[in-house]
Amino acid sequence: MKRNPVAWAALIVAMAALVSSSGFLRPMPAAPKVPLEGQQAAKALSQAYGAVAEFVRPSVVQITVQKKSSGVQMLPGMPNMRRFQMPPRGNGNGNQLPPDLEDMLKKFFGPDGAPQQEQFGGRATGLGSGFVFDGHGHILTNNHVVENAEKITVTFYDGAEAEAKVVGTDKQTDVAVIEVKETSYPALPKGDSEKLKVGEMVMAVGSPFGFSQSVTTGIISALERNAVGINEYESFIQTDAPINRGNSGGPLVNMNGEVIGINSAIVSGGSGNDGIGFAIPMKLANSVAEMIIKDGKVHYARIGIKLAPLDPKLARQFGVKPGTKGVLVEQVVPGSPADKAGLKAGDVITSFAGEKISDHSSFRLKVATSEVAHPYEIGFIREGKEQTASITPAPYEKVVFDIEKGQKQDEGEKAEPASTAISAFGLEVQPLTPQLAKPLGIPADVKGLVVASVKENSPAAEAGIQEGDVITKVVQNRKPQPLSSVQQFQDLAAKSDELAIYVQRGQSGRFVSLSKAAR
Repeated sequence: MKRNPVAWAALIVAMAALVSSSGFLRPMPAAPKVPLEGQQAAKALSQAYGAVAEFVRPSVVQITVQKKSSGVQMLPGMPNMRRFQMPPRGNGNGNQLPPDLEDMLKKFFGPDGAPQQEQFGGRATGLGSGFVFDGHGHILTNNHVVENAEKITVTFYDGAEAEAKVVGTDKQTDVAVIEVKETSYPALPKGDSEKLKVGEMVMAVGSPFGFSQSVTTGIISALERNAVGINEYESFIQTDAPINRGNSGGPLVNMNGEVIGINSAIVSGGSGNDGIGFAIPMKLANSVAEMIIKDGKVHYARIGIKLAPLDPKLARQFGVKPGTKGVLVEQVVPGSPADKAGLKAGDVITSFAGEKISDHSSFRLKVATSEVAHPYEIGFIREGKEQTASITPAPYEKVVFDIEKGQKQDEGEKAEPASTAISAFGLEVQPLTPQLAKPLGIPADVKGLVVASVKENSPAAEAGIQEGDVITKVVQNRKPQPLSSVQQFQDLAAKSDELAIYVQRGQSGRFVSLSKAAR
């Protein structure tokens, strides 16, 4: 059968195109070649992760908690849960949720998406994590995991279960110690959380969402996160190693398999991990745990001072060199360790026990966890000069501020004088009398000036001064001096572009720096 030459030609062209498109006429790209050094490094890292996980897992436990529940509660092991949000009524195409489903969601989560109380009675069950702390059956975890627990069950890595009892808890740091009779499981070695560096590789182990013996890895993102606002005393390790619900109480370990922190909280815009997790440093957790095991509670120390951040303006007024780190003493409790050590309002504390002070929160933590009745050296700046003193912290409950006592104020009999304007700083003041002091919550023997009014957008307003505040001191020659009269304040205001004053509101106060308004 004869074929048309044109048809033959077309067939040949088509086959050539097919073969070419199939890759037969082109060399296939080879797989990328990883240099031998890279392969070895990747393999070594993988082996290191595997070795750490294998070493740590026998010491990590899952904690199941049962507690009474009169309503919907945040379950243990689920820190910082956001409010539940109702699903959108439509799917973007105008379709609505089925009525039955919508009614069910409203029943459990409420019309605004928030859990409703008294929908669940009986007992609530929650999951958390923990790790073997010593060879005596003690397990370390978070306070919020076991708080108010009726029954605690610990599940070990091999599936063995044991009932646990609470030895003690501490809300201030969110640390808890529980105890089981079984002691055959190894305790995790403790690492030095003081020597950590940002960027170090770490591993989080626990039971996220109930999946026991889960391991996640990451790095240390930041250290000394002490303004998170979760606990009373904070110095968190921040990590991007995924920490999810149920990880709370589990260990954060370094690449030596040493526990350096207790996974405690997450920052999340939803229900999962967003790469920001917080762990309690092991140095702090270990100190708290040892006190709990020894005495069943934690003993905090106090030295009796009210502190304030040191901003550049205040530092200049007190003769402190620019860039100096420290905290400003605003008030000293009479008879307290600070008073006995000779500290005064206006001192700037720069070190404690040989360690430099970087901020208010870290200093509070250092003092609170210091040893009671043990003398420490404290460094401070007074009138621009560096000084040191010996200070002996006292038990927390022995040092009480006036505001905590709820002191009653006596009523005076003097008439209220007229106010005087301090125009340069935008406020009016008048002498403080016992008659004025009582409704303001100020002790009757306090001397100073009452703020009668504050001009809008003035330096005083910008500094946060309000009507009813009491000015008791002014900084002169780098130290606080009593402010005894309106005339004294007027004279100082007339010849100063900046003034640092101590402003008292009720029984608390702070130093404030005022800059004269520009003309």
